[in-house]
Amino acid sequence: MINLIIADDHNMFLEGLISLLRNIPDVTVIAKAVNGKELINLLDKNKADIVLLDISMPEMDGIEVTKIIKKKYPELKIIILTTHSNSHIIAKLNRLGVNGYLLKNAEKDELLYAIRKVNSGESYLSKEVAEIQKDFKSTLKKNLSSTTELSNREKEILILIAKQLTAAEIAEKTFISLNTVNTHKRNLLSKLNVKNTAGLVKYAIELGLLD
Repeated sequence: MINLIIADDHNMFLEGLISLLRNIPDVTVIAKAVNGKELINLLDKNKADIVLLDISMPEMDGIEVTKIIKKKYPELKIIILTTHSNSHIIAKLNRLGVNGYLLKNAEKDELLYAIRKVNSGESYLSKEVAEIQKDFKSTLKKNLSSTTELSNREKEILILIAKQLTAAEIAEKTFISLNTVNTHKRNLLSKLNVKNTAGLVKYAIELGLLD
């Protein structure tokens, strides 16, 4: 028997999913949660094999929950079931070690296939998510080739900019002058062919430099 806990803040979807899985002989829903904190509390009291986890939830979102689960319950498997198809979110959750990722438009048979496959120790990405990830990796590869032109100091400055430090804070942290920080920033804008700080932040996120 595969024991599931489902976490989703949309009650109608949550109850519909429970009803969908009710008569599956090898799957049982042992608990449900409507937010991240409630889910973490449930995990202390229930022995689950898999968590079906939404991303956008109040109090604690799916990303923060994933971090806690992977640290506190490393054997527990996570399948993301969400409307989010953003490549950055998918990449981040994959790096955090989720075992499956499906969109909420998935058919019942695909969901059951994913549950059984993940329970057997494999991973599962829906076809749509796999295509998004493939495109993201292609973009990432191009961006990585661009960053080979960056010096170690420029990469350091790029990370600090992406972490929303001001030029003055970066200067203090790296023990260089404010003018030097601004020079590095101008060089980054030129080398990475972006127009502003927002472009630099996006670049750093695509490279996974903020994890």
